[in-house]
Amino acid sequence: MSAWRIFLFKHGKLVAVSKEITSPTVWLTIPDLVERMNLSPSRIRRLIDDHALAAKRVDGILSVPESFLDGTEPRPELRGTIIVLNDQGYKGDEVVDWLTSYEDSLKTSPIEALLAGRKAEVRRIAQALA
Repeated sequence: MSAWRIFLFKHGKLVAVSKEITSPTVWLTIPDLVERMNLSPSRIRRLIDDHALAAKRVDGILSVPESFLDGTEPRPELRGTIIVLNDQGYKGDEVVDWLTSYEDSLKTSPIEALLAGRKAEVRRIAQALA
């Protein structure tokens, strides 16, 4: 496992974020989600707008990490976490990046912690990001 550091500007402050590469993210495009979820493209976009899913542009194409789905549905614990992150000033790409990147205090990525049933811990950390 390799490790690297990246620095981000967040609300005018330089923030060092330690990241460890765990497993590669599998990205699903809107057409992929349409096929998997059996919904229209507009309904998929509505799920993103309503914070049931989070998406970012990967190579210019709006995509959602596969780990954000529970089979054919958005993971139920994701919506509240996305809303907490939005309340802290995170938007779009920043939400997806935080959820899928290694978080030192969790010793894993937030999405992996959510999958392990650590929703309260993830949201507590997300609230402290401001």
